[in-house]
Amino acid sequence: MAKRWNRSIRRPLVALAAAAAVVAAAGLAPAAASGAWYEPVDPQSPDSQVDVTGPPLSGTQPDGTVRGYVDAHTHLMSDVGFGGDIVCGATFSTAGIGEALEDCDNHYPNGQAALIENLTNKEGGNPLATHDPVGWPTFHDWPKWSSLTHQQMYYRWVERAWRGGERIMVADAVNNNVLCSLPTQVNRYSCDDMDTVRRQIAETKKLEAFVDARYGGTGKGWFRIAYSAEEARRYVAQGKLAVILGVEVSNPFGCKLTLGVPGCTRAQIDAGLTELHDLGVRSMFLCHKFDNALCGVRFDEGTQGVIVNLGNFLNTGQWWQTEPCRTELHDHTIATAVIPKDLAPFLPGGLVAPVYPPGPHCNPRGLSSLGEYALDGMMKRGMVVEVDHMSVKAAARTLDLLEAAHYPGVVSSHSWMDTHLTERIYRLGGFVAQYGHDAGEFVDTMKADEALRAKYGVGYGYGMDMNGFGGTPAPRAGSTVTYPFTTLGGATADRQVTGERTWDYNRDGVPMYGLIPDWVEDLRLIGGQQVVDELARGAESYLRTAAGAQSWTPPADLAAGRPATASSYQWDLLTDYRAPRAVDGRGDTRWASRWSDDQWWQVDLGSARQVGRVVLDWESAYARAYRVDVSTDGTTWRTVASRSGADGGLDVLAFTPTTARYVRVVGIQRATSYGYSLWQVGVQAT
Repeated sequence: MAKRWNRSIRRPLVALAAAAAVVAAAGLAPAAASGAWYEPVDPQSPDSQVDVTGPPLSGTQPDGTVRGYVDAHTHLMSDVGFGGDIVCGATFSTAGIGEALEDCDNHYPNGQAALIENLTNKEGGNPLATHDPVGWPTFHDWPKWSSLTHQQMYYRWVERAWRGGERIMVADAVNNNVLCSLPTQVNRYSCDDMDTVRRQIAETKKLEAFVDARYGGTGKGWFRIAYSAEEARRYVAQGKLAVILGVEVSNPFGCKLTLGVPGCTRAQIDAGLTELHDLGVRSMFLCHKFDNALCGVRFDEGTQGVIVNLGNFLNTGQWWQTEPCRTELHDHTIATAVIPKDLAPFLPGGLVAPVYPPGPHCNPRGLSSLGEYALDGMMKRGMVVEVDHMSVKAAARTLDLLEAAHYPGVVSSHSWMDTHLTERIYRLGGFVAQYGHDAGEFVDTMKADEALRAKYGVGYGYGMDMNGFGGTPAPRAGSTVTYPFTTLGGATADRQVTGERTWDYNRDGVPMYGLIPDWVEDLRLIGGQQVVDELARGAESYLRTAAGAQSWTPPADLAAGRPATASSYQWDLLTDYRAPRAVDGRGDTRWASRWSDDQWWQVDLGSARQVGRVVLDWESAYARAYRVDVSTDGTTWRTVASRSGADGGLDVLAFTPTTARYVRVVGIQRATSYGYSLWQVGVQAT
C-alpha cells in the first residue's frame, strides 16, 4: 500500500518538474535539420542532451581494419535484473526520461530505507544514510560515482559514449540470486539466473527497436545488436555501436552447487547453451561470484569479500575453501572478518564467518568435468569464453583446453584474472581489457603490458562494469580536462547536460556512461596520444578474437584410434590400463605404467605425417620430467620437445613441424610414487 502511495505522490511532482525543464531547456533534444544520419528524426522531448557535435568516426583504414573503443564488460539492463528493485531507474522508457530516471520506491522519501544502496555506497557504509531520491530533472544526488544502485546507462548517456568513439559494447546480462532473495527485497521479477538473462536480453532488443524508431525505422539507429563478428565489423565501419550480448551469472543453466552436489546435467547444459546461442548470446562466463557446478571462483577481497563469501554460503551451503598456492598463480586473499551487523538480522542465527590462514589463497575448485563439457559446448558454438572470475585453477585448465584445441575465442574483460595468464591469452589470439579504473591507475597498468601487446600486435580495451556493483572512477585530484575537447575521429564534446544538471568530469568523475569520452580525454592528458591509439585499435582486436571463435574448427588428431604400445601397463582385475586407452577418444579411460621412472608410450600414425604439436592429458600420476621423440621408421628417434619441472594437468608441446610416423612419450622422472598415467594423447600437424 505504501509503495502505491509513494508512487502516486511522486509522479505528479516529477511531471511538474519535467514541464519546467521543457520550458527552461527548449530544444533540448537535437533537431534533425541537418539531415545527418546520426541525428534522430523523431527524438523524445524532453530528453538528455548528448553534447557531441560532428560526424561519428566511420569507415575503415587503408588496410581494411576498423577503429574504435571497446567496452568489453558492462551491464546495460541491470534494472530488470536482481528482481527489478535494486538498480533504480531504467535504461530507456517509451514514456520518457521522467519515467525512466526515477528512484526505487524504497528510496523515498529520503533514502534512509535504501539498505543495499547505503551498505554498498563507496563514500561510506552508514546503513541510515540519506540522499535526494529525485532523478530527472535535478539529479542532485544521483547518478554519482559512489552510488552503486542508481542507473548509470540511460540510453542517451550511452549515445554520448558512442559519439565519443566507442564502437563495441559487450552487454552482459547479470544477476545475483542471493542479493535478489534478501528478505528486504520486494521484487517485481524472478530471482532465477536464467529467467533474468532472458528478460535482460529481451529488454536489450526492445532498446534496439526504440532507438531505431527515433532514427526513422528498422535498422537505422546507431545501437545495433551484432550476432556475428562479420556483422559487428559492418556496423563499426558504418560508424555505429555494435552490441555483443553476453552472460555473467553464478548459476547458468541451473548449474548450482549445493554441499558439493551439482544441480545440473550435461543435457541441461546442452539445452541451455543452445537456447542462449539462439537468443543471440556470443560471450559468456561459466562462473561468477559463487562456486558452482562448472567451476570455482576467484575470491573477492576485503569487506566486499566477506559479504560475497556469505553469499557463497547462502548459495552453496559452504564457505569458500582454500588450499596452498602451488605456483606463481594465486586467487585474491580472503579477508577474515565478522559478518556485517546490518546483515545479521536477515541470516541464520549464530552464523559465524570462518577464519582463514595467511594468504596467498587458492581455491581448490577448478574446472569440473561438467565445466569442461560446457566449455566444449561453447567452442562448438563459436562463443567467446570469459576467464575473469574463474579461480586460477579453473582459468589455467580452461586455457590448457583452449590451447589444445587452438581456440582463439578467449577474453579477460575487466581485470579479474591473475595477470600471469595474460600472455597465454594473447598467444591464443584472445583479447584483454582493463577494469575502468581511475585514469592514473588505468594508464600505469596499461603501460606495464605495452611491450606484450606490441609483441602480439593487439589493441586494448576497458571494462567499465557499469550497473554491476563494481564502482566507477571518482573525481581525480589534479584532472584538467578542458571543454570542449576533440573526440576520436574529430567530433567535439562539451559538458553533457541532462535536465537541470551539467556534468563536469573534473568535478564529478565518471558517475554515468556519458562521461566515458571525458575519462578517455583524461587518459590522453596523462599518458599521451599513444594511449588513445591503443584503445582505438581495440575494436579490430576484439573482432579478430570473435571471428576466430566463430570460424574455428577442431584440429585433426592424427593419433585418434591409431595403434599404441608401451613399455608396460598396470594390471588390474576390473579394468584395462593398456596403451590404446590413451587414444580411444574417451575422457574416462587411461594408460598407466608400472611404478618406475624408465617407461614410455608410443603411437603409430600409419604413415609419415607432418607433426608439430603433442597434447598430453595427465592423470594425477604424472611425469615431473619427460621428453617427446619422433621417428619415421620406429628405430631411429629424434627428440623434438622436453619438459622438466612439469606440474601435471594438460600439457601442450609445440615444436617446429617435422615428418614422422611414430611419436613416443618417454618418462624421465615420476612426480609420485606411482607410475605414469595419461588420460589421452593427441598429435596434431601444427
